[in-house]
Amino acid sequence: RGGGGRGRPGEMAAKGPGKGHMYGINTSRASAAQALYVTLETSLGALTVELYTAHAPRTCNNFYQLAQQGYYNGTIFHRVIPNFMAQGGDPTGTGRGGESVYGGKFEDEISRDLKHVGAGVLSMANSGPNSNGSQFFISLAPTPWLDGKHAIFGRVSAGMDTVRRMGAVPTGANDRPTTEVKILRAVAHTEGEKAPGQP
Repeated sequence: RGGGGRGRPGEMAAKGPGKGHMYGINTSRASAAQALYVTLETSLGALTVELYTAHAPRTCNNFYQLAQQGYYNGTIFHRVIPNFMAQGGDPTGTGRGGESVYGGKFEDEISRDLKHVGAGVLSMANSGPNSNGSQFFISLAPTPWLDGKHAIFGRVSAGMDTVRRMGAVPTGANDRPTTEVKILRAVAHTEGEKAPGQP
């Protein structure tokens, strides 16, 4: 594919791990905000994301509420680029659809404390500044060129094996997986609640 498949995630196109950074958040400045999680039960297994409510409250609220409403159920990861990212959250499956809980698009919440430092960073896909809707991506490697352009709002806290399986799926035209990678169900929960499938 060459370099043509990379660029901006979204509708899409990061600085490597810095000291004090883990999964995209500067751990030395982490806040004890309310812990919210969303578990995505996918056709490749489950993964759970922890949301960074202190750094991106509106973005986290959008994702959490869409998950609660069942918006992501049955949607696919329509774009997967190995060693870059897996993008989903578009109910049309085209990469051009989806809207936020706020109706239409909403503004970026960019924090200098958050960086695309490695695999497992949860970030909003967009078509330019302040164009966030429902689409998101999970990084599969460090992507420092996205820093300051895409709102990071969480990290994969469980299920990195699922993320690795996503990054290894065969793809065809437009980086679309040749076999659908589907979100069967998205479940919003808090830290104290058990994620689906846990004893």
